[in-house]
Amino acid sequence: MRLLLTTYYLLLMKVVTDENKINELLTRGVDEVIVADDLRKKLLSGERLRVKFGADPTSPDLHLGHSVVLRKLKQFQDLGHEVVFIIGDYTAKIGDPSGKSKTRPMLTDEEIKKNAKTYLEQVGKILNVKKAEVRFNSEWFKDFNFAEIIRLAARFTVARMIERDDFSKRLKEGVDIGVHELLYPIMQAYDSIQVQADVELGGTDQKFNLLAGRDLQRKLGTREQDILTVPLLVGLDGKQKMSKSLGNCVALVEKPEDMYGKLMSIPDELILSYFTLLSDLLSDELKQVGRQYENPAANPRDLKMRLAREIVKMYHGAEEATVAENRFVQLFQRHKIPDEIPLHKISAANINILDLLVEVGFVESRGEARRLVTEGAVKIGGEVVKDILVDIVPGRDGVLVQKGKRSFVKIFS
Repeated sequence: MRLLLTTYYLLLMKVVTDENKINELLTRGVDEVIVADDLRKKLLSGERLRVKFGADPTSPDLHLGHSVVLRKLKQFQDLGHEVVFIIGDYTAKIGDPSGKSKTRPMLTDEEIKKNAKTYLEQVGKILNVKKAEVRFNSEWFKDFNFAEIIRLAARFTVARMIERDDFSKRLKEGVDIGVHELLYPIMQAYDSIQVQADVELGGTDQKFNLLAGRDLQRKLGTREQDILTVPLLVGLDGKQKMSKSLGNCVALVEKPEDMYGKLMSIPDELILSYFTLLSDLLSDELKQVGRQYENPAANPRDLKMRLAREIVKMYHGAEEATVAENRFVQLFQRHKIPDEIPLHKISAANINILDLLVEVGFVESRGEARRLVTEGAVKIGGEVVKDILVDIVPGRDGVLVQKGKRSFVKIFS
């Protein structure tokens, strides 16, 4: 049914060949295009292309780092091209070795299914899912027998596989590489065969896998897909790529006030790249932002506020963006405790601080709670507490608990 609806929507759409829009598609927030001239000609010709992007459901939440390539995919969709979004429920069992210094743990079917449930809803914040072809690669891999795996693997060489930076580095350092990891780029390449991809998108760390798709298509006698890679978004720490495991990310499902506050915390040097990769500002507006950023008399905080407002509006709406900004100003610029603080009743007379943080929903585990407390990120009654063994007594009047600068709750017994 979904494929029939997708076909129906595509019949109603016309392919846009506006040269300015195509130039922006191929240049803004783009690291590399292979083959640039070929892809440009196809886009200008009016041919409707099948544009592929795949994501493995290795965690339940997508973040702004994922949005960079999804937003580029949306540009293709807006020009009338056919977007093919692959949920890698089968490849997730292996785990993409791209950029990894060690073998990733293999996920269970239950973990993958749970994570995949949230993917379409989150992707729908950026793409028009109704007009996209959504596929699970278990459709073709679940029935693969060993002979078929051997025939597919025979199309590639070990020498070619260990050329990739991740593997060559691990070999030099004596770090194990699982044989199953060598199969990952082969499987991603086969996805391109199955969906007849004309173009595939990915981050710069995906270049090897994307090229594997071109190689396999050529060896099987089909037209090679063009490739477009986008930069990896640097996380809130300003050092490493945005990642949930590193704790430097902003989730697409983040609460408006948390999303706003986190974006206000980015280092100044990330302002321009965040505007370029994450916002809908037009090119002239981006140039204006650049001039303001270079002006020594300007305050970078003002640009961050505009950035945070733009992004929160994108995912939560204009009203929520205004509320989030007002709350931020109240908390940080005027140093006030918010007027409305959620209440939480504690059944026991006293509770350990780690258990308290888990119970009120500030963290998911005692381990995460321990880290927050030891780092001085928790206040009880306005005072920083670093003792993980302390017990909190709520009392009838209640006690204010604060995590970081944005999260508050008042507990009472």
